[in-house]
Amino acid sequence: MISVDLARRLRDAGLHWEPSDGDRFFIPDRDLDDEVFSVSKMTIGVRDVPGAREIAFNGAAEWALDAIMKREVVWLPTETQLRDLLGERFIGLIAEPGGFRCEAQIDGRQLSFSSETAPDAYGLALLAGLGAPFGGSV
Repeated sequence: MISVDLARRLRDAGLHWEPSDGDRFFIPDRDLDDEVFSVSKMTIGVRDVPGAREIAFNGAAEWALDAIMKREVVWLPTETQLRDLLGERFIGLIAEPGGFRCEAQIDGRQLSFSSETAPDAYGLALLAGLGAPFGGSV
């Protein structure tokens, strides 16, 4: 799973997310930072409200939280989603001692992004593609 810090950095850099079934996220700043939630038609759904999208906790009467605005949560994209978001910029993923290196074409240059996990290596490449300052590793 992508690191919480990198997920925040991607969100802050403008990564667009349309919640769909199976997506994972966390809720910062509500003593729930360590809990990972999944969008599911059965328990957590997405609904449109005037001017925004809301993530609703269906059937969670025992919770103090029935719904939360999408902008208040942080998406934790999967390795596959990150690779898909890189699209044609993705060149390859190389396993190396201590982690992984993602090769990507960013602004006309082939660059490398290393991390202990494959999702974070992809995430660093995507972050650079979003125009965020390069952070060579996580």
